[in-house]
Amino acid sequence: MIAEAWIDGSGLLIQDIPYRDPVAAFAPWSGEPLAALLHSAADAGGRGRFTILAVEPFRRLEASGGVVSVDGQPVDGDPFTVLHDHLASCRLTAGADPSVLPVPFRTGAVGFLGYGLGRVLERLPCRHPDDSGLPDLLFGLYDTAIVFDERDKRGWILSSGFPERDPAARRTRAHARLRAVADRLAAAPVLPPPAATATATTGWRPELDRGSYERRVARVLDYIGAGDVFQANVTGRFLADRPVGLTVFDLYRRLLALSPAPFAACLVWRDGEGQGVGPGMGPGIGLASASPERFLCLTADGRIETRPIKGTRPRGTTPAEDAALAEELAGSVKDRAENLMITDLLRNDIGRVARIGSVRVPTLCAVERFASVHHLVSVVEGRLRAGLGPVDLLRATFPGGSVTGAPKIRAMEIIDEVEEARRGAYCGAIAWIGFDGAMDSSVVIRTLSVTADRVIAQAGGGIVADSDPGREHEEMMVKIAPLLRALDGGG
Repeated sequence: MIAEAWIDGSGLLIQDIPYRDPVAAFAPWSGEPLAALLHSAADAGGRGRFTILAVEPFRRLEASGGVVSVDGQPVDGDPFTVLHDHLASCRLTAGADPSVLPVPFRTGAVGFLGYGLGRVLERLPCRHPDDSGLPDLLFGLYDTAIVFDERDKRGWILSSGFPERDPAARRTRAHARLRAVADRLAAAPVLPPPAATATATTGWRPELDRGSYERRVARVLDYIGAGDVFQANVTGRFLADRPVGLTVFDLYRRLLALSPAPFAACLVWRDGEGQGVGPGMGPGIGLASASPERFLCLTADGRIETRPIKGTRPRGTTPAEDAALAEELAGSVKDRAENLMITDLLRNDIGRVARIGSVRVPTLCAVERFASVHHLVSVVEGRLRAGLGPVDLLRATFPGGSVTGAPKIRAMEIIDEVEEARRGAYCGAIAWIGFDGAMDSSVVIRTLSVTADRVIAQAGGGIVADSDPGREHEEMMVKIAPLLRALDGGG
């Protein structure tokens, strides 16, 4: 381990630390308010490299029920504006030698945006009550972070000294905060296996039985036939009573064992009863995610990337069967059409804030393999226009087209009509946004939403003209299977 070093080019205090299992490293904070583990738990073309532990935030931004608050106090402004303004108040320069500090996140905001925030950006119907038990947006602002490089097996603690503004005060705070985090990390105990369910679950309850789901798909096919949309994403929810004593962290560890993913995440933000904060105060509510899908990546110098997923097949039980399923997906006219529509939508969304002529599609409908499924993945790239930042990019593209359909607004209207409930956090985005203007984010899919009294699993797929309702239900069940198994103990 080297001594602390202040990087003058970026205004950060850093300390090298030995690499260790990020899940074990996160354990001391796993029951605390606004603890976040963004876990690169599987490699996917280099996208599974850095894991971020964001702990002990100095500020909390939340939007819920139409009210935006900062540290619990209501404020004026929409959620995107409030997020932008607080990021702008703590600016780091983008410069720092990558050979000294190769990590992409250099302290900043970490949290999630729920699917319903699309109503802040567009006039959309909302016929369902909010029963998700989760905020519409929640971000912490973090002046410290622990980052692990999964490829090179290195680690760092970063400390920026915010919200102090005076340079001397910032350095003093940065030193104190880094030492506190380092001491707590060094004292982390050996992590035991995930806790067993304290009481038997009442079992998963599908909100829609198979016939009802297929009828919703058929209704969307009618809209497609009438020319309303080319594609709409239809999902279904499964609900279960939350077992007594089951923490979000335990549930995340079970899901991780079943479905490691490049954009896995465990977010915990308050006591399960809504009372009190701090370690030992309760099992917490939050998200346990095994998302395979990048939503938006933005570098500090303005390079944009999104990687929409459309098209799914299960993994095979033998190498030959696995290869055959991947080949079938690659040659599927229906799945390629589904992917192409969303790729074009995202190309247009990014074009709203990108430099003219910079948007391109270097990869179209490539097969990528994950723990339980094959997916078709495309890549859209661009360059952000001068004077714009990560929140401007979010405004132009949220929610992601892969979980809406095309055209987006009409697809979202149809989704509100045919689905049984609000989506809550599901189909939104989990994101980090650096104080230097960089950002990375995932689409909230393959994710368990954990409230005080229940667990919610959700999955679905894009419906196009040649979709078959029965096969769409089967695809949904393939996607949701690891989530259902995680609550049952991971078996």
